[in-house]
Amino acid sequence: MIPFNRAYTTGREFAYISQAIANLHLSGNGPYAERCAAWFQGRVGCAWAFLTPSGTAALEMASVLSGLEPGDEVIMPSFTFVTSASSVALRGGVPVFVDIRPDTLNLDEKQIEAAITPRTRAIMPVHYAGVACEMEPILELARDHGLMVIEDAAQGITASYRGEELGSFGELACISFHETKNVTCGEGGAVLVNDRELVERAEVIQEKGTNRSKFLRGETDKYTWVELGSSYLMSEVNAAFLWAQLEMADETTRARLSIWDRYHEAFAGLEHDGLLRRPVVPADARHNAHMYYLLLPDRVRRDAVIDHLAEQGIQAVFHYVPLHSSPAGRRYGRASGPLPITDDASARLVRLPLWVGMRDAEIEQVVAAVTEACRAGAPTRT
Repeated sequence: MIPFNRAYTTGREFAYISQAIANLHLSGNGPYAERCAAWFQGRVGCAWAFLTPSGTAALEMASVLSGLEPGDEVIMPSFTFVTSASSVALRGGVPVFVDIRPDTLNLDEKQIEAAITPRTRAIMPVHYAGVACEMEPILELARDHGLMVIEDAAQGITASYRGEELGSFGELACISFHETKNVTCGEGGAVLVNDRELVERAEVIQEKGTNRSKFLRGETDKYTWVELGSSYLMSEVNAAFLWAQLEMADETTRARLSIWDRYHEAFAGLEHDGLLRRPVVPADARHNAHMYYLLLPDRVRRDAVIDHLAEQGIQAVFHYVPLHSSPAGRRYGRASGPLPITDDASARLVRLPLWVGMRDAEIEQVVAAVTEACRAGAPTRT
């Protein structure tokens, strides 16, 4: 069996967790959390990084921090994970779904302006597969219309756009450390705050809406509830695990890129023959090999490839069901016009196994199975 994902550990996790336990600081914002936050400050250049229990929690915290009010609209792609939208809807906001580009499958920056209304509060670009959105025109639109940019960089750690790290462009950015991500602690996330004026509020919101952090620093003689917030804190045990991963983030990226490149070279012939389409990475983007996907000619052949690989003991999976056509998406959000690229990509996309530690024989087995399915024709579903 070749699984779709297998979590990678560096070998230092247990030692750091043991040290965290010995420190007897097991709740949030301990020494390891501070190390992780400082890593993002140095790497991304953010004012501060707030570690959260999940990427979902990071998006929810960012929605609170952005000042979303009921009825406010946030423009985003429909081809994204549900919590991009649910974090907005939980605040009473309205996710406004825009179509994606046919090349990168990222938010189509040319369709954003038509989706802007007097209620628009923010734009949420999602860096799909660790490939950067076209951020320059997105930021220009945001400036022209007085909108906030909240980057959903859940898949984007160590990737960049025009030499700048993903997560450094919006006033806020969100990272995920879920088990399926390049850098993981099982479940975890971070809110990167690039607007220094938002740091103090972020500190309050993360601490259940209290000024407890000021109290711990001796800046006030007591702490109390000062605004809405929640428990958006990652435990120190998870932060210790995460620190071991961040120390090796570049090595992990290089290992994943090596596998990605082998897939990409191996499938060039199938693309040339019109049997599939490989991922597209623009010249301005440096990706992180978060995933390797293929676009098959149609849903029937996509499903046949997945079935054929499963028969060979290989776990390949499709990806997002478009949010604009989901029951909750129709209830809480709206589509800005038709979204044909989103619907088409969702029906044709298959993701292949990619994880650090894949052996040459496993990579070759995946390539052979995909090639056989595409060239010989795998059995179709009845």
